[in-house]
Amino acid sequence: MILVAERTSAMWRGIPRVRRVLSLILVAACLCPAFSSNPPQTAAPSVQVPILVYHRFGAVAANDMTVTMSAFRSQMEQLVEGGYTVISLERLIGYFMGNAAAPPSCCVVITADDGHRSIYTDMAPLVKKYGIPVTLFVYPSAISNAAWAMTWDQLKELTTTGLFDIQSHTFWHPNFQREQQRLEPAAYERFVAWQLRQSRTILERKLLTRVDMIAWPFGIYDDWLLNQAQQAGYVAGFSLKRLPASGHAQLMALPRYLVTDSERGLAFERLLACRSRT
Repeated sequence: MILVAERTSAMWRGIPRVRRVLSLILVAACLCPAFSSNPPQTAAPSVQVPILVYHRFGAVAANDMTVTMSAFRSQMEQLVEGGYTVISLERLIGYFMGNAAAPPSCCVVITADDGHRSIYTDMAPLVKKYGIPVTLFVYPSAISNAAWAMTWDQLKELTTTGLFDIQSHTFWHPNFQREQQRLEPAAYERFVAWQLRQSRTILERKLLTRVDMIAWPFGIYDDWLLNQAQQAGYVAGFSLKRLPASGHAQLMALPRYLVTDSERGLAFERLLACRSRT
């Protein structure tokens, strides 16, 4: 090692001074980022997007889950007049997963849970008028069975518009907290697996569509449930927390705003407010 060092030193002394200086600069450029022609990129802005969730529509707001058509029409007009872009939930998730370009700075996502027939009779005509994408989270046990729910034919018709994407809300909308208290651990695990997988299986078979997102019934979830959903093939899940969704959040429990009939005018504007921050 000493011999190599001595030979290296001798060779270095034999190189003209100008060439030695140039060599040092080249070495520094390789080792120090400050000399690089490709400086490190700054972090991209953290896009925050409000995801809205509706349940049912009617002439009168009988409860917090019902939005009158006058309110819904007013809200859609605010989106158009305010310059907001309604993007699909699929596009937003694609961005969070690194598979799609960043959405516009002022955008919003619209979803609706349960599969109430007013989605077909009242919401759909306005969705078609404005040409906006909507994701429906439905639970198959109600479709064509419950008096208040849509039929499979109606759901199929909505999917043919290219505006409605159908995703899972479990098979029969259970309260997982209650079921966990009621069932033995092994039985609860089987119950959860069945709720998650049966919903996907039936929706995909009936509608010939890909189902890989889930809205948690009542907004209830825990870390174990999130893990089970991933194992069942879901890539994203959604709660009912009143916060904008961002890529920094847990992808299996992204927050959504439950929209009520009272959210009109300034109240609706505050909920939407453009959210693109570094």
